[in-house]
Amino acid sequence: IYLHAGCKISVSPETKHFAVDWLGVEVTKATLGIIGMGNIGYKVAQRARAFNMRILYHNRNQRRREEEEAVGAHYCAKMEDLLQQSDFVMLVVNLTPETQKLIGKKELGLMKPTATLINISRGAVIDQDALVEALQNKVIRAAALDVTYPEPLPRDHPLLKLNNVIITPHIGTATVQAICMMAEEAIANMLAVLNGQLIPSEVFPK
Repeated sequence: IYLHAGCKISVSPETKHFAVDWLGVEVTKATLGIIGMGNIGYKVAQRARAFNMRILYHNRNQRRREEEEAVGAHYCAKMEDLLQQSDFVMLVVNLTPETQKLIGKKELGLMKPTATLINISRGAVIDQDALVEALQNKVIRAAALDVTYPEPLPRDHPLLKLNNVIITPHIGTATVQAICMMAEEAIANMLAVLNGQLIPSEVFPK
């Protein structure tokens, strides 16, 4: 949030000086709550450990102890416990009937008023009306969204008018290297089907 606003201040023709009391929030040693500890969630945890973050996670299944210890992650059987303790809450779940509007008014109300909600999963995982209300009323400090529902949002959507939210155009995998790896994985799956072999990345395993 501060990076986005800071860029505007830096390039504004009206800027004559920088405020000395303009302070952001420290990531190092903060508590990160990861909702959805699959492959992507686990990679997030690996990176968060480099910042000495305290890592909590909520998942359908608890990961093996060795995997938890490798990144210093602690399992929260109840999502509510994670929401109440985290400085940053990151959503990394698949969109299913169970996860649609997983984060609504109740869940946002459980979060710290200083917390930031980050969504890199799918827009419909959050009740966007409830999020707008929470951001407007400072129920939480801020949100960072790489996904919304729909994409793009209507140009008059209230989320676009708030100064405590960053929205990016679903670019979490938008690098040359990532797109190439995704294409290679898709080809490997197609070849496996054509050759009667097991599908390496089957979406709905039998």
